[in-house]
Amino acid sequence: MLNFPEGFLWGAATAAHQVEGNNTNNDWWVKEHAPGTTIVEPSGDAMDSYHRYREDMRLLADAGLTSYRFSLEWSRIEPEPGFVSRAEIDHYRRMVDTAREFGLNPVVSLLHFTVPQWMFEQGFWRNPDAANLFARFTEAALPIVNDGVDYVCTINEPNIAAMLAGGETAANLVAFGLPRPDLQVADALLAAHKASREVLASVPGLKSGWTVATQAFHSTGEPGADEKLREYAYPSDDWYLENARGDDFIGVQAYTRTFIGPDGPIPVRSDVETTLTGWEYFPPALELGVRAAWELTEHVPVFVTENGIATADDSRRIDYTDGALRGLHAAIEDGIEVIGYEHWSALDNYEWASGFRPTFGLIAVDRETFVRTPKPSLAWLGGIARANALP
Repeated sequence: MLNFPEGFLWGAATAAHQVEGNNTNNDWWVKEHAPGTTIVEPSGDAMDSYHRYREDMRLLADAGLTSYRFSLEWSRIEPEPGFVSRAEIDHYRRMVDTAREFGLNPVVSLLHFTVPQWMFEQGFWRNPDAANLFARFTEAALPIVNDGVDYVCTINEPNIAAMLAGGETAANLVAFGLPRPDLQVADALLAAHKASREVLASVPGLKSGWTVATQAFHSTGEPGADEKLREYAYPSDDWYLENARGDDFIGVQAYTRTFIGPDGPIPVRSDVETTLTGWEYFPPALELGVRAAWELTEHVPVFVTENGIATADDSRRIDYTDGALRGLHAAIEDGIEVIGYEHWSALDNYEWASGFRPTFGLIAVDRETFVRTPKPSLAWLGGIARANALP
């Protein structure tokens, strides 16, 4: 058996806008319904997890998982500037308590891409006051995380957020097809992360960090490609990892690899297996991301906060995850401190500009009835969690 460290967390992840439904007051809802939008369909009711989170958590716990990562929807908690909804604070606090009731260690993300529409209208992350606004939101969220929560992710994938801000599109959340990052936004996200961590530091024992989408950049080997890779990778990945030095943990979110040629990222080759998102099937992406994070943060503990595959063939999900976990175990054997593994995703959900077609979930959801149906991959991953080991 390939044993994992004692106390290793085995879980699955979701994001509020992708599963809750009817987040009508955030910037993404407005984009989804804008005339001429490139987003293929609106989120609508999503998976109705706002009302069904208890059932979702029970399915994860019954399978054997020990953790659940979910995000708070800022636009629900602060629907207007400075107005905090006590009812929404209570809602998310109940989610924390429910996770603990089922034996799941709750990992809470404060921001998973979406912001209140009022914040977007005030300049989004280009607003000079953005970091203070996020710190104020963090203070509002303290009653949710100040008891029973060990890990808080401040900002999800700031590197992707800065790229999206460079072009305000999300047709493909990997390097090929994304604009270059808006460096002003990158600086604002870092300032917001640091300001949020200062607030969170008031809670004894609470650990905080941000999560980075590590993209496993590879050179094509052509003349000039190695130099272009170094130029491209630093503002896309490495800068965010370096700036996690001194944090309590660094979240790694890995799915695929991207080849860099002399002119930049190139499309996925036609002769390789791809997923429903068009990404290359590449399980080693996780090990590569974990090793890069460990090195560039100068040995900040790593938390795998997302890893998975969009596929309609659940046997490929199991195969992909098995390969990813074997690479993760190899990294741990080499002395890298890894806190846990959160599979993306707990549920088939709303995948941003791609709509509902890419299915990442361990649990299928009927979009008419919202009936949940666990897939074989959930039982498989739960079995690994119970053993805390791979065969």
